Amino acid sequence: QVQLVESGGGSVQAGGSLRLSCAISGYTYMNACMGWFRQAPGKEREGVARIFGAITSTYYADSVKGRFTISRDNAKNTLYLQMNSLKPEDTAMYYCAASSERSRTAVFGCFFSDWGQGTQVTVSS
Repeated sequence: QVQLVESGGGSVQAGGSLRLSCAISGYTYMNACMGWFRQAPGKEREGVARIFGAITSTYYADSVKGRFTISRDNAKNTLYLQMNSLKPEDTAMYYCAASSERSRTAVFGCFFSDWGQGTQVTVSS
């Protein structure tokens, strides 16, 4: 059974940084597509960043491009999201996700089938 557990969220002032981690267990395909999503109160969930393949192809939403960096450590089965120059509009619950053949619905460019419970990020002005 695949489990994803996020950590690293918290409260920070605008301009600050946070690094989110997603510990993954029971997942065989670490080079498959993985991603980070966020959802703010009253808003729909949106894709933030995704990473794919052995050569680590990455993609970012325009709203975070140049500020956020997605990476993974296959030896530690961990996905990361480094967030710099945080803005109040980055405030949201952040979720990590992993793809597999069990999903038949493409979201943010990949077939994500497993999701974490989320970690809250709050950015104050």
